[in-house]
Amino acid sequence: MLADMDQLPLAEASKVSVGTIRNMEAQGGNTLKSSLATIRAVQAVLEDAGIEFLNHGQPGVRLKAP
Repeated sequence: MLADMDQLPLAEASKVSVGTIRNMEAQGGNTLKSSLATIRAVQAVLEDAGIEFLNHGQPGVRLKAP
């Protein structure tokens, strides 16, 4: 939602299936069950779209500062 990107464009850009994106989203705050390569591919696309992944004591995401 922060990246203003639907599942299909995210799947295409990260070269994974829409089903994989759907399954990743369904995990919510739980540990992802996707492979590390898949997670990194999706993360890279989201980072290119301006998302920053946090892990400073409380994991989360936010828009990168301009």
